[in-house]
Amino acid sequence: MLHMPHQAYHGYHGVVGPDNGHLRLLTFALLKLGPGEQYDGDTGDYEQVFVLMSGTMRMEVSGQIFEGQRRSMFEDRATAVYLPRATHFHVTNGGPGTLEAGIAGTPADVVYAPFIVKPDEIGRRRVGQSNWARTVQDIVVKNGDGRVHRIVVGETINDPGNWSGYPPHKHDTAIPDLEADMEELYHYRVSPAQGFGAQLRYTKDPGHSEAYVVRDGDSFLIPDGYHPVAAGAGYRLYYLWMMAGNIDRQLLPHEDPDHVWVNE
Repeated sequence: MLHMPHQAYHGYHGVVGPDNGHLRLLTFALLKLGPGEQYDGDTGDYEQVFVLMSGTMRMEVSGQIFEGQRRSMFEDRATAVYLPRATHFHVTNGGPGTLEAGIAGTPADVVYAPFIVKPDEIGRRRVGQSNWARTVQDIVVKNGDGRVHRIVVGETINDPGNWSGYPPHKHDTAIPDLEADMEELYHYRVSPAQGFGAQLRYTKDPGHSEAYVVRDGDSFLIPDGYHPVAAGAGYRLYYLWMMAGNIDRQLLPHEDPDHVWVNE
């Protein structure tokens, strides 16, 4: 199943495990802690990126203390921590509200050093134009070169009614200087929370096209194909995105030639 509907949870909640049947390289989990609650985790054979989505965090890892806070995904840039493979970490909710975080993971062969990405270190940019303009926030992208094995993580926020991942693009085939082979996973939030968005997935095979209604707290697996996203009118749509490939960490999306004309 590519579409993973929201499930109520508290504490650690595994959303996409290593035996999901579609993705070979990506896993995803959520963490929710009440005031004063704590969580101990181990990365095992995976490197992970811990992304604070809301609340106040204090993390102990490899003798270091990393701290951050965020009102929400729609108000502030993230605080994130890169966690190497074979690493134990301890998280405490140090604030009066609920802590929510997403944990993206992928197998890693090399142990790098943990590091924090602070809000003022996250690149925020406007991408697209007209009704496909959106905000993209790079969390572990270029700043991960030489510091992580293969994982790439960021966030996108669609304005109400707007598209993202547009013109439609894909990254499922390794073509030098044109396209990288990278699988991807999305986790959505909606504001106001009762809203929805539309996730499309298609290939050039006319018999292979799908559309999904995505809601607050859902996740979606993208092993291949073009995959544009639309926010419902009146609702902002956020998604945390994570990518991984076998060869390198190069972001090289290949836009659908039938629709690149909109860029002009």
